[in-house]
Amino acid sequence: MSARQQYDEIGEAYEGFKALPLEQYAVVPSFLAMVGDVSWKSVLDLASGTGFYSREFGRRGATDVLGIDISGEMVAVAQQLEAADPLGVRYEVGDVSELRAFEQRFDVGLAVQLLSYAPDIATTERMCRNVHRSLRPGGELFVLNQSPDFRFDGPSPDKYGFRSELTGEEVETGPQVRITALLDPPVSFVANRPRREVYDTCLKAAGFSEVTWVPVEVSEAGVRAFGADHWADLHANPPLEMLRCRA
Repeated sequence: MSARQQYDEIGEAYEGFKALPLEQYAVVPSFLAMVGDVSWKSVLDLASGTGFYSREFGRRGATDVLGIDISGEMVAVAQQLEAADPLGVRYEVGDVSELRAFEQRFDVGLAVQLLSYAPDIATTERMCRNVHRSLRPGGELFVLNQSPDFRFDGPSPDKYGFRSELTGEEVETGPQVRITALLDPPVSFVANRPRREVYDTCLKAAGFSEVTWVPVEVSEAGVRAFGADHWADLHANPPLEMLRCRA
């Protein structure tokens, strides 16, 4: 099933992901902290889903935010949320491997779980080139993805709200993974887990420099809510990792 079909089916349930402990206390605060201050900046959110980060950076003072997602259903949910609480965020349906040209380049690019859906290295590099072309010189791209080093036989992220399992299939970029958000009912999707060198090679080939891996950290609120020991499995075997790159 394609990324578009998977996410068309998930639709509104995707908003519930952000309430799960891994997202609420580690991923979201880590990603927001890495991106930092977006005041007076323009933001291009690729694989924007239901617009969580688009809205968040709209609230944080970005002057122009455009979210693009391959799923029409996801974009429809994002547009409904914008209509209910207008922040001036724009959304459109689009495929990053065939990204349209923009009149103005953006200051900041976001790619949350985008590159996991490229079926091969050529498509991964094409996505990276399209993103690079869309950012101003010196602009930054912030990436969130499955950790290339996650051990499927190691400590599990189940207690943090997510399960990650190999499907047994392999693509050119790495193994295929089934990720389940342990909601009620659970929501699963299948993505690829690119190897570390796939990211490094494709981003650099596209023109990005200063490609830096950044760990996902548990927030102080997460330690207060659950205690430090609760997060030991996450530190021992992080399921997600981030990247910052300069255009």
